[in-house]
Amino acid sequence: MLHAVLGVHLGDLHLDIDLRIDDGEVVALLGPNGAGKTTALRAIAGLHPLDHGRITLDDTVVDDPGTGTFVPTAERSMGMVFQDHLLFPRQSALDNVAFGLRARGASKAAARHAARAWLDRFDLTDHAGALPRTLSGGQSQRVALARALATEPRLLLLDEPLAALDASTRLRVRTELRRHLATFAGARLLVTHDPLDAIVLADRLVILEAGRVTQTGTPALVTSRPASRYVAELVGINLLGGVADGERGVLLESGTVLTVADPLPGQEVSVAIRPRAIALHRHQPDGSPRNAWRATVADLEADRDRVRVTLAGPVPVTAELTPAAVAELDLAHGTPVWASVKAVDLTTYER
Repeated sequence: MLHAVLGVHLGDLHLDIDLRIDDGEVVALLGPNGAGKTTALRAIAGLHPLDHGRITLDDTVVDDPGTGTFVPTAERSMGMVFQDHLLFPRQSALDNVAFGLRARGASKAAARHAARAWLDRFDLTDHAGALPRTLSGGQSQRVALARALATEPRLLLLDEPLAALDASTRLRVRTELRRHLATFAGARLLVTHDPLDAIVLADRLVILEAGRVTQTGTPALVTSRPASRYVAELVGINLLGGVADGERGVLLESGTVLTVADPLPGQEVSVAIRPRAIALHRHQPDGSPRNAWRATVADLEADRDRVRVTLAGPVPVTAELTPAAVAELDLAHGTPVWASVKAVDLTTYER
């Protein structure tokens, strides 16, 4: 198990987090650029000093500025896969995988024997003698992963492992990576800014913003109940803040009241609305009871088979419509509309 209390001051970044990862668990550290993700990873690996805090791996303290304890990177039971893989360009795939074993005192013959077994495990036997420049992106990533695992570390660190791959390769390699990660028994920490990588690969997400953890939970929990606007935008959900009135109303900051399906205690709440749940009309809707408000089209953006329509007004949200619906409503920038959403389509939870 990893327990890392990280305090790092680096320029304008003030990283202050408490991170735990259990054996067999894959945790994704997800956040925007500059949030401190890679700094956290490098601190855990011993590549960046802590200003304060403590890092413990399997009950062994590897870094504690308060007591002067510091275990060098090469002596920590950790393996790391870098964003650009960082394979040694003049060494074969076999020697790249054998490197860590040689650095830990294994003979050349023993290290190469073990490295061949790892290459075979990653379906790379035929590429043992290949130099990194002759490998595809997916092959290069597998060599980097084999090199990280060859020393049988207790913790595996992955820094944006799919970022260097093109779109056509990414899906296949993501699937391979998920399969390989499942065979590793230790703790695994993945740093990424891509929500799909995090959701597919991780058991638990830790959201890092401006050096602080703003939310943690399973992918299903985080994506259905985002705690911040960053997460909401990341997963494509509208997030509004308001105060519940003790019954079925939520008063937004704009003064608009939304009606929810179930009574709520009087407290600050978040209201999540999926864009596809929002309907647009050129005239005030009638019929079944629903929330409805006037809005103005602020922007339209095509997204595959849907059009995202950003609305300005008392409830600033984004709706998703089909191109046919946009054409039928004759929507354009500045078009006045009515927006509506059913109470049952509002997800409300305590802030």
